[in-house]
Amino acid sequence: MTIEVRRSSLGLKLALVAVHVVFVGAVFLLDGDLIEKTVTEPWYPALYLLLFLAALIQYFVTAGSSPGYLIEARGAFLEANARIKESSASSKQPASLKNDSFIVSISSNQPEKSAHGNTSSSWSKMVMLLHPPGTSVRALTCAYCMFEQPPRSKHCHDCDKCVLQFDHHCVWLGACIGQNNHCRFWWYICMETALCLWTGVFYIIYIQTSISRTWWKDMILIVLLCGLLIIVIFLLLLLLFHSYLILTNQTTYELVRRRRIPYLRGVPEKVYPFSKGIRQNLYRFCCAQGGEYYMEQMPTQLELGELARPYTCLDLLTCRCC
Repeated sequence: MTIEVRRSSLGLKLALVAVHVVFVGAVFLLDGDLIEKTVTEPWYPALYLLLFLAALIQYFVTAGSSPGYLIEARGAFLEANARIKESSASSKQPASLKNDSFIVSISSNQPEKSAHGNTSSSWSKMVMLLHPPGTSVRALTCAYCMFEQPPRSKHCHDCDKCVLQFDHHCVWLGACIGQNNHCRFWWYICMETALCLWTGVFYIIYIQTSISRTWWKDMILIVLLCGLLIIVIFLLLLLLFHSYLILTNQTTYELVRRRRIPYLRGVPEKVYPFSKGIRQNLYRFCCAQGGEYYMEQMPTQLELGELARPYTCLDLLTCRCC
């Protein structure tokens, strides 16, 4: 089963590279004016080819990156917890996970020692702190990995692993999109959209200037342009959709399956429980280190009520949304 999935993923990747070569290659094969431009203005086609290579590189980087698997985060937590126990035993100063690659976001009303991996803490207790009170350990345990899942985690049946901040499994990439590679995925979509728009501009310019020349070249470019238009519309909508998710600190899975996710059932509509404001959401998304595992606690009912409070003029002046 795993070999078949890898083969299909490899086939899709080769098909995507072939589509890139066809659309970009048609520009240089059919447009003689562009080839002449490479001599007079070499920087223009060079920038276009640079964007083409950057999009392909970003594709393979995103496809080969880890989305942030739960088993890796659990291993990092247990390793950091063991180091803290050793340092606490040899030093009277309290130890902290601040310098490690594991970050847990827990509200101030919770005991800090439970978040920092004291001798009384464990992975199960840490996960329980992140979920609403009264949640049973059995309800949090993945039936496939047999690990307790923090909020926003989900088991991916294609990867056969639990993923932190699971967004979706991308068929074209052959990989999951999660906490550690969502930023790379957004940049890939951005580059791909820019490349398609630029290619479409080349097609339109050629058709306008060479409509009375060889008719079969025009027909080929018109067919490619129609296909490219569909791709551009899809990419633009996908880029806007994921930009909205980033600004509100949501995932595709949370947005689509909101009513089926246990910890989101009691959250009012149009309330984003994990949003820290636009600025902090962007900072966490763009500037967080790739090796960190960041886990967030589900807000309390009081905090959810504050998030659901309607905006006032004072809130707009003080940039409450940011």
